Amino acid sequence: MLAGIREFFEKRCVLEVETPVLCNAIGTDPNLEFFDCLLKLPGEISGSNLYLQTSPEFSMKRLLAAGSGSIFQICKAFRNGEVGRLHNPEFTILEWYRVNFTLDDLMDDVSDFLNTVLASKLPSKVEVRYSYSNIFLKYCGIDPLLAKISEYIECALRNKLIEAPSICGDNITLWQEFLFSHLVQPNLAFDRCVFVYGFPRNQAALARINPLNPKIVDRFEVFYRGVELANGFHELSDVGEQIRRFDDDLFRRVELDKAVPNKDLRYLSALRSGLPECAGVAIGLDRLLMLVVGAASIEDVLAFPVCRA
Repeated sequence: MLAGIREFFEKRCVLEVETPVLCNAIGTDPNLEFFDCLLKLPGEISGSNLYLQTSPEFSMKRLLAAGSGSIFQICKAFRNGEVGRLHNPEFTILEWYRVNFTLDDLMDDVSDFLNTVLASKLPSKVEVRYSYSNIFLKYCGIDPLLAKISEYIECALRNKLIEAPSICGDNITLWQEFLFSHLVQPNLAFDRCVFVYGFPRNQAALARINPLNPKIVDRFEVFYRGVELANGFHELSDVGEQIRRFDDDLFRRVELDKAVPNKDLRYLSALRSGLPECAGVAIGLDRLLMLVVGAASIEDVLAFPVCRA
């Protein structure tokens, strides 16, 4: 599979790169837990904190800002507390960025990639694409761009998801993620790749705000056989907006009593120097391999899952 991936990008003149797994900063996403460790240089007593990366995205975008052109990377990433049928704390990730690509261009690129890698599993080159708003409205009966908390509660109770109010409270993002995973995702087609694009602005992550509709961001996710495979963005290049999102994330981490890392100043410096117009996507390769070989659990495709590491 790895050989096929590299061949795919070689044919498209996308450069393979390598960035550090151990860095002085980490992403601020309040939904992710990270691993940190202490670096002691010769002669130091106290040392300094470093982090195992949850994704190579910040370092890769520093390369883009330095003029690398389109790039890809296959590497290890680490997320604490994530163990299960589809999760291992240490996993293999494929991430790539295409310069001067729109979100639609990147979705076409991902479609080509999946139809190449999953050629033996897909019945034909078929896929479906839905806007987040339309698919959410279809299966939840509410518009995620306009709905109030009371409408989310009514939807949950109508679908016998009685635990939802205590889990989601008054957090709109949690409500959207909860209802999407329980009511939308199980209804996505299993026999083809499903793209969901145009996420609500409150689920922006590192995607830019859509220039024609400020209520949504240029982000998509890809699902196959009920499994989330890919998360793609038209990348945010506005350093002021990025700082605001970092601040919002850090405030939320304080609210949740989670560890609060520093902002990645080197990444912000790269944005100030100028990130080219580009779109990027990440794919979990262990999950992809599960689908290729028909495995039921991520442990079936790892020589050393965390329980045997």
